Amino acid sequence: MNTLSHTLAGLKLGETTAFRNLAVVPLLADADVGADYLTLDEALESGAAHITEVSESGSVPELSFVNDSDRRILLVDGEELVGARQNRILNLTILVGRHQKVVIPVSCVERGRWSYRSREFGSAKRSLYANARAAKMQDVSTGMRETGSRASDQRRVWANIERKQRAMEVDSPTEAMSDIYTHREGDLASYESAFEAQSKQVGALFAINGKVRGVELFDSSATFAKFLRKVLGSYALDAVEEQSSGATKLPTDVDVRAFLAKLQLAPESRFEALAEGVDVRFESEDTAAAALVVDTKVVHLAAFAVPAEG
Repeated sequence: MNTLSHTLAGLKLGETTAFRNLAVVPLLADADVGADYLTLDEALESGAAHITEVSESGSVPELSFVNDSDRRILLVDGEELVGARQNRILNLTILVGRHQKVVIPVSCVERGRWSYRSREFGSAKRSLYANARAAKMQDVSTGMRETGSRASDQRRVWANIERKQRAMEVDSPTEAMSDIYTHREGDLASYESAFEAQSKQVGALFAINGKVRGVELFDSSATFAKFLRKVLGSYALDAVEEQSSGATKLPTDVDVRAFLAKLQLAPESRFEALAEGVDVRFESEDTAAAALVVDTKVVHLAAFAVPAEG
């Protein structure tokens, strides 16, 4: 049994909600506690945190993060940062301590720009879409195990975005992921408005066209509710691309429970986290999963089904 076993075993499955080809299965906790940290959006909007390039010339795979507050700040894998020399996304989940400064690992999601639009980054209030997050997580986990690096395969990230833009017929002057979201804003709004967080919901399992695609889990229902729009948007973008004319398919109860059971049994590798806690990576040929554990508590888990290549 691994780090997730106790956490997942204590969850209940809520009633599945579906819109078009996207289905969401709520994960509910009997006991629910409040979060003792700020989210990235809250910190940036209040001026409690500042994100800049690491130097005037900048470095694509890393940024400088400063927590100027008396509270910890949670940065979540896949969140997009906009501005400065080019838009980036976070490579992993980090809990930054009070008044702490850290260099954070990121990936570029705007290949065609390397010029300042602002001195500091802001939050885009969206995340890297789910199938690209899965590939990025695989690469980051491999790097951590083999070399200790938290970098992604940047060329693979760019190639994934380029493929998405072609598939969704998006013309972006700077090859920015953000233009894909903007292009399909109306469709995404329809998906996102179809789902709401339930009482004591700390996470969700997502399925597209009846197939389980991933899980997002937090330590608090309040935190999950704050991230729901970002997470939904990331799966909805994939769902929009993969829409079919057939009837809506829901994941079977067997498939849902099998995916969760697989996470509970997956071998794990543990690493000292970049700031606070332990970064846990789970090894499986067809699943990419990672969790930030602080004081034995799973603060955040993201897990994705990874299709076989070829």
